Amino acid sequence: MRLTVVGCSGSLPGPGSPASCYLVQAEHEGRTWNLVLDLGNGALGALHRHIGPKAIDAVLLSHLHADHCLDLCGLYVVQKHGPTTVPRARILVYGPLHTAERMARAYDLTPPDGMHREFDFRLLADRHCFRIGPFTVTPHRVDHPGEAYGLRVEADGEVLAYTGDTDTCDGLNALLRNATLVLADSAFVDGRDEVQGIHLSGRRAARAAVDAGGVRRLMLTHLPPWNDPEVCRAQAAAVWPGEVELAEPDAIYEL
Repeated sequence: MRLTVVGCSGSLPGPGSPASCYLVQAEHEGRTWNLVLDLGNGALGALHRHIGPKAIDAVLLSHLHADHCLDLCGLYVVQKHGPTTVPRARILVYGPLHTAERMARAYDLTPPDGMHREFDFRLLADRHCFRIGPFTVTPHRVDHPGEAYGLRVEADGEVLAYTGDTDTCDGLNALLRNATLVLADSAFVDGRDEVQGIHLSGRRAARAAVDAGGVRRLMLTHLPPWNDPEVCRAQAAAVWPGEVELAEPDAIYEL
């Protein structure tokens, strides 16, 4: 299984990165399968550097804030208007309740069709796993405004655990346990951001990974442009016993 960080800026695109988007790939049945975790604003253009949009097998939206979903509108345009010589297949899109209606509204589409001719919308549900090619995906409900999920992706005997946006919560234990790599929200800084129920800090992300048990690698992501990444890393390093990694746009990691 291979992870490509397409965008890792938190809350909005930053000067060096789009908002949240991660490409997960694995070989299966003679071809590469492409899973996209979140498609935040600015991410679709950067994704072109790694795969063509028509090669996407599925998009998984952890929640419906703009920095995690808004570029689905651009993918809709590719699906609807991009030239092709073969019949166009709908792309699987998994998301919270009302994802189809919310995304249609974002593009100012009128009912009843919305984006249903371009996408096959399906619902995420807490701990209800499903398969896409070589991937087994298990959503875990997390603590963030609105309906939000962390996503546990398993393939080739490895586990990627993506927290999405969350504060400390019980759902993180099963999400992170024995993960090969935890991709953790680290938007908040201890001593600066005290509001609860929105984001992790580096320290809280590290504590969640330690408490879950069996995590091999911890990578911080979703850092907004105003954060100093090294401050987030240092706060995590005070808890995490190994190296604390920072997600970098266009970086590719083998799991």
